[in-house]
Amino acid sequence: EMNADGSYSFDFESADGTKVSESGNQKQVGPKPEDIGTVSKGSYSFTTPDGVVLTVNWVADENGFQATGDHLPTPPPMPEHVVKMLADLKAAGVL
Repeated sequence: EMNADGSYSFDFESADGTKVSESGNQKQVGPKPEDIGTVSKGSYSFTTPDGVVLTVNWVADENGFQATGDHLPTPPPMPEHVVKMLADLKAAGVL
């Protein structure tokens, strides 16, 4: 489905059980009115050869592509001194 305002959505499932779903819309992603981009979200799932269904949920927006899923590795938490340094740099207007 494609709409006049630039929003869209689709869903499909293949014969092997793979499923894909996605939707998106136009959004101002910067400080100027002409800074328009498409933000999207969706998911896909598939069955591994050993019969396990894996699902990935994702968002793609002004913050980049972010995927989540129980089977995906996650980074360790940032050390506290790095969190503080980044906060200080942001407060100073450097970030």
